[in-house]
Amino acid sequence: MSGRAGVWGRGVGAVSFVPVNLASIPSPSTAVWHLGPVPLRAYALCIIAGIILACYVTDRRMRSRGAPPWAVLDVAVWAVPFGIVGARIYHVLTSPDAYFGADGHLVKALYIWEGGLGIWGGVAGGAVGAWLACRQLGITFTFVADTIAVGLPLAQAVGRLGNWFNNELFGGKTDLPWGLQVHVMSDDTPGKALTGPDGEPVLMPGLYHPTFLYELLWNLGVAGAVYWLDRKYRFGKGRAFALYVMLYTLGRGWIEAMRTDTATMIGGMRLNVWTSIIVFLGAAAYFFLVKGVQEFLIPAVDAAGEPAKGFQSVTRAQFEAFQSSGLRPEDTVVAPVKPAEADHGTDHEHDHEHESSTSARE
Repeated sequence: MSGRAGVWGRGVGAVSFVPVNLASIPSPSTAVWHLGPVPLRAYALCIIAGIILACYVTDRRMRSRGAPPWAVLDVAVWAVPFGIVGARIYHVLTSPDAYFGADGHLVKALYIWEGGLGIWGGVAGGAVGAWLACRQLGITFTFVADTIAVGLPLAQAVGRLGNWFNNELFGGKTDLPWGLQVHVMSDDTPGKALTGPDGEPVLMPGLYHPTFLYELLWNLGVAGAVYWLDRKYRFGKGRAFALYVMLYTLGRGWIEAMRTDTATMIGGMRLNVWTSIIVFLGAAAYFFLVKGVQEFLIPAVDAAGEPAKGFQSVTRAQFEAFQSSGLRPEDTVVAPVKPAEADHGTDHEHDHEHESSTSARE
C-alpha cells in the first residue's frame, strides 16, 4: 500500500519496539487466513458481508412497496459485478503511479484483494448494472435507487472494516484516546504484519486518526438519516438516493482530507475531495429540482387486461387500494382535491392522488 513504503524506508529498527498505548484502538496483524490452499481475505469477506446486508435491507424495502421477493437478487446479480469493476477502475485511474508509473506494476490492477475500490466508480458501475436489471424486470430505475438508499451506506460501513484489517487508509498522527495503532505490513508475506526480533508484530510509531472508523460511523448515520427522512417525507423519483449521496459526500469530503495515503492532488486538494464537492452539487440539484411521489409496484397487465411482463408504478394510495380490493388505478375514480383540502393536507400521498400512474414497462 502507498502508506507502507514510506514506513519501510525508515527501517525496521525505528519501529520494532513501540510501547502499547492502552488508550488506543488496536489493529489486526493478520488480514488473510487459509482454508487449505484457499486464501480467506478479510477485505473480501467485509465486502461480501456488506453486500449481503445491503441486499437484506433493500429486499425489505422493495417488498414493502410491492416488489416480488426475488427482485433484489435479480438486481444484485447485475449491480454487484458492475459495481466492483467500476470501483476498481476508478481506483486504478485515480492512483495511476502504483500501476502505470516508473515503479508501478500494471498487473496489480487486478489484485483487488490488496484493497483499492473507489466508491464513485462503484456507484456508477452499480447504477449501470441496476439499470440493465430494471430493463429486464420491467421496473423503474428510480424505484430501485430509492429502495437501495439505506442499504448502500450500510454496506459501505461494513466494507470499511476491510481497511482496518489491511492497516490502510488512516489519517495523521493524534494523541486522542481513540488513536489507531498501525502495523507495518510485510511485503514478503501479504496480509501479515512484519515481525521484529522478538517475534512480535511491528507497529508504526505513535497513534493515527482512524479514518476508516470515522467513515464507518458516518455511513451508519447516513443510513439512519435517510431511513427516517424517507419515512417522514416519502421521497420519490430517486430523491431518497440523491439524499444519500448528499449526506455521504458531506462526510467523505472532510474525512478524505484527513487521510495520509498517496493521492492525486489538484489545486492543493485530494482528487476525491473535489469529486465529493462536484457529486454533492449534482445530487443537491437533482434533489431540489426533481419532484415526484414515492413509487410502489403492482403487476402490469396488457391492453386486454391480461398479466404482462413487468410492473406498473403507482402511488401509495393506489397501491393500498390494489392490496385491499384488487382494483387497479384505471378501475378507480379519484375525487379531485378541493383547494381548501389541498392547503391543509398533511399526508404526502393525498397531494398526488390526482396523478395518473406511470408504466414501468419499456
